Amino acid sequence: MKRLLLAGLVLFAACHAFAAAERWNILFIFADDWGRYASCYKGLDGRPTLNDVVQTPNIDRVARDGVIFKNAFVNAPSCTPCRSSLLSGRYFFNCNRGAILQGAIWDSSIPSFPLMLHDAGYQIGKSYKVWSPGKPVDAPIGGQQYAYEKSGRLPNRFSMNVTKMVAGGMTVEAAREKILDQVRGNFKAFLADQKPDHPWLYFFGPTNTHRPWEKGSGKKLWGLEPDSVKDKMPKFLPDVPEVREDVVDNLGEAQAVDAYVGVLMKMLEETGQLDHTLVVISGDHGMGGMPGAKCNLYDFGLSVAMVARVPGGKGGRVVDDFVSLPDLAPTFMEVGGVTPPAGLYGRSMKKQLQSDQGGQIDPERTWVIGGRERHVATAREDNLPYPMRCLRTPKFLYIRNFAPDRWPMGAPYSATATGGPSAEELEKNTFIAYPDMDASPTKAWLILHQNDPAWKWHFDRAFGKRPAEELYDLQKDPDETKNVADDPAYATRKDQLSKELMGKLTDAADPRVTGDGLTFDRPPFTDPVTD
Repeated sequence: MKRLLLAGLVLFAACHAFAAAERWNILFIFADDWGRYASCYKGLDGRPTLNDVVQTPNIDRVARDGVIFKNAFVNAPSCTPCRSSLLSGRYFFNCNRGAILQGAIWDSSIPSFPLMLHDAGYQIGKSYKVWSPGKPVDAPIGGQQYAYEKSGRLPNRFSMNVTKMVAGGMTVEAAREKILDQVRGNFKAFLADQKPDHPWLYFFGPTNTHRPWEKGSGKKLWGLEPDSVKDKMPKFLPDVPEVREDVVDNLGEAQAVDAYVGVLMKMLEETGQLDHTLVVISGDHGMGGMPGAKCNLYDFGLSVAMVARVPGGKGGRVVDDFVSLPDLAPTFMEVGGVTPPAGLYGRSMKKQLQSDQGGQIDPERTWVIGGRERHVATAREDNLPYPMRCLRTPKFLYIRNFAPDRWPMGAPYSATATGGPSAEELEKNTFIAYPDMDASPTKAWLILHQNDPAWKWHFDRAFGKRPAEELYDLQKDPDETKNVADDPAYATRKDQLSKELMGKLTDAADPRVTGDGLTFDRPPFTDPVTD
């Protein structure tokens, strides 16, 4: 009897150890405004892109050891609503006041994956941005009570801080190392608090890929020549020196994120935890201050990098399944042994992570939906949003603009006035014109050249009013420059995609298509922002 009891206890302990081993640690690296820029994506789109130029060896290593998601998208190309959907597993429009940027308030009744994992026994921690702007800051991960930032916040402004230190007499190499030391110190402090036999979640959210960054830093700090992106940029970006420099400056910040990834991965190896840790790397939408990117439903705004390394998983895979950031919440919940709550529209990606196959794994994962409402509160009169929704499939992008009479990037304000703002003002002050596009050299160049016939199309595409429907044939027009919504040859396809989108939004109880459809056009979603 004692022998049977002992055998049972051994079996129970073995099963318990196996279950505990299945609850992987989770390292989630989530860069602000990063877009889809990593050299592991080079060649995946079958044409020249910015990924031919950027160099991200550490992210590439994660991809070689794991999986690249070729078709990863955000649910909303605006920081707070995107992160609301990410953290909850819901669509952004199901997150109450978390659906907007300025004026956002977190609804504490909505479960978030970090706090659910914490309740399930995970040690959780974060460095830098998780959920903001909004109140309370970083509420879905418990605010600042789990913050590990005492080593410093210099990584959040890489090029600006390196430039400042170099001006003070340091070498570029020494300045870089000082910043990387802070990444190392914050993660070391988190790991030092690790409890035996408890899995952990560490959310690393650098903001250096969010503007502002140092003008000319791509070349000065990373050796990226502006002309290296000539003929590799999307067609809607003016291929001129000023814009090329702006683009490589952003790619330099992406390479800084890659350096942070290298630090974190090395520490996992040194502490013997790499093979017990799920590593996921992604970002919250496309570049800020660029036409068609942040605040837009084109691929330049919605498409993001996503790579992952899975304990015991097969590496070197490229997965074609369409995935969206809300899919990460139920994925992390499943990894942590947590039952997903009701109201989720994200779908767990654990099948894709653990598969030994590439290509299309789930034949039903062939679409995502996206959208946006209010970004900058004062972008339009009465603090109104610019309501948009889209359906993205392998061959088409269909966009519904619900208020085509409004300015997509916000009102022109002084941009079209005689003797309007200077280039310097436009590069530094987001709110001076078209406020839903961040201030940048590219924005300034476009506005200052708006009356040049050679660039009128680019200006209108960036800032002009848009029709109620947009449709892009991605096989013929991968840069989404020709709207075929009114082309009779596409009438049947447009009608199909329109019905499919509206059906999915209705099923998801999107306030933009249920009731009178005006929920987001009223208080509290249009309340003025006073701080």
